[in-house]
Amino acid sequence: MTTGRNKGRVVYSTDPDFGRRCPRCGEYPCVCPPEAASPPPNKQTARLRREKRQKGKVVTVVSGLNLREEELAALAKALKTYCGTGGTVKDGEIEVQGDLRDKVAAKLAELGYKVKMVGG
Repeated sequence: MTTGRNKGRVVYSTDPDFGRRCPRCGEYPCVCPPEAASPPPNKQTARLRREKRQKGKVVTVVSGLNLREEELAALAKALKTYCGTGGTVKDGEIEVQGDLRDKVAAKLAELGYKVKMVGG
């Protein structure tokens, strides 16, 4: 019987595999599909564009990359550090504050990505 604050908390389980279950699918052994590896940088083309935000602020947007979330976040951090500015990752795209397309393009090319300027 569960009451009050202990509601939903497992106190005892007779399942011998309880501690070894997968945190994503909850099964033992895991039945989750394996995460696909990202293609290497030389097989990907980064599309760079400039967007004007509210109040006239400009951001450089990097899109078209097929990376997992953690890889995208690591790349965003490297670009922000290189450019010395802020930014974020939104909807699978990297946004770097400021009109820094040339600087971002140079860093992406250095990392092995093909770079294509898109837009005006």
